[in-house]
Amino acid sequence: MLPEGIKSATEEVYLTADNHKKLLQKKEMIFTRNGRIKYSKTIDSSGNLIQETKKKLWFVVELYPDKEPYYCKTRWKPKQRERISCYTKKQYKQNEAIYYYNTDGTIDKIVDHFKTFYTEYFYYANKELYKIIIKDKNDKLVDEISINCVRKDENGACLKEIRISNKTNKKREIVLTPKYH
Repeated sequence: MLPEGIKSATEEVYLTADNHKKLLQKKEMIFTRNGRIKYSKTIDSSGNLIQETKKKLWFVVELYPDKEPYYCKTRWKPKQRERISCYTKKQYKQNEAIYYYNTDGTIDKIVDHFKTFYTEYFYYANKELYKIIIKDKNDKLVDEISINCVRKDENGACLKEIRISNKTNKKREIVLTPKYH
């Protein structure tokens, strides 16, 4: 849901409780012309690398400090779906998710077919994400996350977003700093 023309961005995720903010992770992203992530680097609050991604011509490489790299391939399917499968050594499948899109390009749901087998349902009002409902494979509620965009820039990018888990009541603040072409 980022506006067109973003060249790069920094995303900081904080856990907030009792008027205290604790940095959980920081992600630096560089985008392609069509809005896909070309390169990203995620570090924790101590500056340790969590994940690094690099877009190649036909796949994305996900690099982790403590395990083998994942090679993720995206395949478009009919009815506005895309399947993202990740492999180690380009042959052993590690995870797979199918993304379902609405006609306006927003995500309708994400179905995990490998790790958790959870399905995430995305809800929008006025083209703005306000809720994510997570269910397990037996359709039981795992969590419901309320989302509120507190501050936007002139291009419509949400600069400060508050996410509250209805199950754990944990509050996360996501701060985005975009740079445009």
